[in-house]
Order: sequence, then C-alpha cells, then structure tokens
Amino acid sequence: MLCSSCKSEISAESAFCPKCGQRTSAAPAEAAPPLAAVAPTAAEKMRAATPAGAAAHQPEPEHELWQGGMSPKAMIGSWVLAGIISIAAAVVSVIVPKPIAWIAAAVIVPLVWLIPALRYLTLRLSVEYRLTTQRFMHKQGLLSRASNQILLVDIDDVSYRQRLLERIFNTGTITLISNDTTDPKLILVPIDDVQRVADLIDEARREERRKRAIYMASA
Repeated sequence: MLCSSCKSEISAESAFCPKCGQRTSAAPAEAAPPLAAVAPTAAEKMRAATPAGAAAHQPEPEHELWQGGMSPKAMIGSWVLAGIISIAAAVVSVIVPKPIAWIAAAVIVPLVWLIPALRYLTLRLSVEYRLTTQRFMHKQGLLSRASNQILLVDIDDVSYRQRLLERIFNTGTITLISNDTTDPKLILVPIDDVQRVADLIDEARREERRKRAIYMASA
C-alpha cells in the first residue's frame, strides 16, 4: 500500500509510514478520554437534601396515657351507710311491733339502696375521662353526650382530695384549674389511684409546656 502523504510503499500492517511518519488506516483509533463525572449543581443538592430542622418541627404523634371514670370503690361509704340504716330499720320494726313501723321499714330500706345505686350507675355510665400527651378529654351525659377537651398547656394547676374512706380505698377527686373557657375549674368524679393519676396529668402538662417552649425558641 502507498502512504497517503509521501506516496512511499509501506506494509499493510504498518501503523505509521517509516519514511514520513504519517499514520496509516491500520493504526487503531485513540480512545476518547472518559467524560468527567458531572458534579451536581447547588440547586440539585438543595432539592435532594432534607431541609434542616424539618424532623424537629414535625408534629409528634399523640399517645394515650390514661383512661378512666367513676370508681366502684368510691361508693363503699354509701353502701355501708345503707347497710346501717337497713339494720336499724329492721331492729325498730321488731322492737315496735306496729304496722306503721313495718311500712316505714319497707319504704326506707329499698330507698337507701336504690338512691346510691342510681347515682353510681349514672356516673359510671355517663362520665368518661381520657388523658393523652397533648390533651385531657372528658365526656358527660347518659342520654345526650357532651364532650370537651382541655389542652395540657392550658392547665395551670392540678390538685386532688381524699376523704378518710377514700384514703383507705385509694380513691379521690382531682381538680383541674385551666384557661379553658368551658371548664376553668373541672372537678373529676372519684377515681381509682387518684394520686398517681394527678401526678401523671401534672407531669404530662409540664412536658408539653417544655416542648412548646423549645419549639417557640427554635422557630
């Protein structure tokens, strides 16, 4: 074959002309240099990245901490009083063997048991409390139901009270003082383990206020 430059005779396998150094068609083509990896632009980096502090400002899920209502043990005092009155009425009807004494005993004994039983059933079935990490909710009503909720950050004071029998059976009432316009002073019906529940409400409201303060400071 002939060199394309100097027209000299060269071998077909030669990659270059031995006379002028011209590259021949048999020479392998130089591989193109690899393209450098294109770095992402600042806008692409911004779109791909998670916004700083987004996770911290996500609303936390609400968890239930306690649920309860009227405690059956809160009626023990009423049952004891009803039993004493029933025994006294029976004794009087025996000591005074007159029809009027028997009639009075027959009327008084059912009443002293019926009244506390109706009170217990009404409160047990119509009052419901629920405490979460963010709210205190209470529902009341037997035939018609009214519901209200108090944000924990709005509760200013939590206190509880126990009478003698309530201390023995670990029951009592809780009073919540808050900024809620519907129930600024909410007195709960007697509940079980009253001190633990009162402490739980107080700790939950303090924790919620602490979270709100941190959120407002970082906003």
